[in-house]
Order: sequence, then C-alpha cells, then structure tokens
Amino acid sequence: MITDYLLRSLLFVPGHNERLMNSASQSEADVLLLDLEDSVQPKVNKQIARDTIISFVKKGQFNRHILFPRINDRESGELLKDVEQLTIEGIHGFMYPKSKTGEDVYFIDKLLDTIEYEKGIPIGTFKLIPLIETSSAVLHAEEICKSSKRVIAIAFGSEDFIGDLEGVHDNDSVSLFNPRSMIAMAARASNVIPIDTVHVRVHDLEDLEKNVKLAKNLGFEGMLCLHPKEIELVHKYYSPTPQEIEYAQEILRLNELAAKEGKGVAIMNGKFIGPPIMISARKILIKHELISKKVR
Repeated sequence: MITDYLLRSLLFVPGHNERLMNSASQSEADVLLLDLEDSVQPKVNKQIARDTIISFVKKGQFNRHILFPRINDRESGELLKDVEQLTIEGIHGFMYPKSKTGEDVYFIDKLLDTIEYEKGIPIGTFKLIPLIETSSAVLHAEEICKSSKRVIAIAFGSEDFIGDLEGVHDNDSVSLFNPRSMIAMAARASNVIPIDTVHVRVHDLEDLEKNVKLAKNLGFEGMLCLHPKEIELVHKYYSPTPQEIEYAQEILRLNELAAKEGKGVAIMNGKFIGPPIMISARKILIKHELISKKVR
C-alpha cells in the first residue's frame, strides 16, 4: 500500500561519491535517491556507483532510510546492469527516469519480474517511482501511474521538462503551474503519491518555502531535494501539524461515537462529517504514525 511509504523528502545523492553518501546516511531525508544517472559521469563511474551503493547497503549504513536508486533509462545501455546488481535486500525500489509513456514503465516492470523470478525474490518486491520529465510524460501521467502495480509515486523533473518543452523556467515558476497540476491530479486519480520537482536555487530558502506552500496546495505530498539544508523546511510543510492531528483524532472519535449510538452521520461544530472528511482524517493519522516510527 502507498500509505506504507513516508515520502516527504527524497534526496538525490551521487552514487559514486563516498563523502556525499556518508553525509546522506546521516541526513533526516525520508528517501535517498542514490543516483546512477545524471550526476554519475563519466561512464566509467557507473560501475563505481553500483559497487559503492552495494557496499553501503550491505554494511547497513542506510538502514534508517527508504532507498530508491535512480537507475539509467532503457536506451542508455546501463539499465540491465543497474537492476541486476541492485535488486538486493535493503533496496526498496527504483526511480525510473525518462518515463515518456506507460510503455516505458511496463518495460521496467517486466524486466524486474524476470530478475525477481530468477533470484527467487517475490514478484513485485521492488517498487517504482517514474520521473515525469517530458511533455509526453506529463500528457501520459495517468497512464504511467496505472501501467504497473509497482508504481507508488510519480515525481516531476522540471528542468528536463522545460528543456523538452523549449520553454522558460521563470522566477515565479508560472511555466510549471500547469504541469504540476496535471501531475498531481494524475497521481491522485491513480492512488499514487505525487512528488514535486527540485528547487534549483538551493540556498534561497525563502523561495523554497513559497514553492513548497504552492505545491502542497496543488496536492503534492513530498519533494525532490538537492541539498540536506532543504529537508527541515520540506518536512515542516509535508508533516501534519499538532492541530491537524488533534482535529483528525476528534473526527474519528465522533464517528465511532455516532456509530455506537446508532446515528448515521457524526456532527462536528454543526457540520456533518462526510466520507471525504473521514478519509482525510485517516490519512493524516497514518502519516503521523509513520513519522512517529521514524523518530523512534
């Protein structure tokens, strides 16, 4: 279930850089995106990255984190080596780049089926987070979400998207508003988690806060991060507040009381507590429980 995953902050880490890998292991990020793609250059560093990731995982240095290595795309010549070597215990799934249509995700889904079968791993063990990085991907976002049961989230890659669109990433991010909305809606329509794009001005925390507020209003549940300094602010906005937790607990209490008393619908502050409010309250408390487990 997607509710099993706490995906507020997803931090990119170059897989071949031991210093940054060590730093990431101490970070408060929910998910580490151990990169094998864009940040791992030249090509000779790809195998170094795989070996380094495997070493860190087997030593238990990432036991506090959910791990989703960003693998190379299907046309790179590196994909098979990525998934053959990294389908190991301790890895939860993979971030899959350049997912233009559902066919791309179906391809990696079946590749993982084969590898899991050959290794004696239960089919479906390794989950997927496709990256939405092109105009085609935005237009096919719902198809991508529904192309595999492994998909637990989709994430927006705005810089590649703007390049593909031949548009401009303006200071107010107006050019990203429509694709953000479409991605969030596609994810929610498919019952997967929408993850917002990176904030490229990593040292401008004021602008980061403005973007996180907007993304949360659009329905996003987490964010791709480039620097650990972003995590505290991201968690602030993607975690339930004490007031929201108290409100959700009261909603459930009143609903249970109404059921015991044989009433069809509970009432709070003169308003009926309908099914959408109940669903929202349960999601808040599930997330609160996931955060509490992580803190322990």
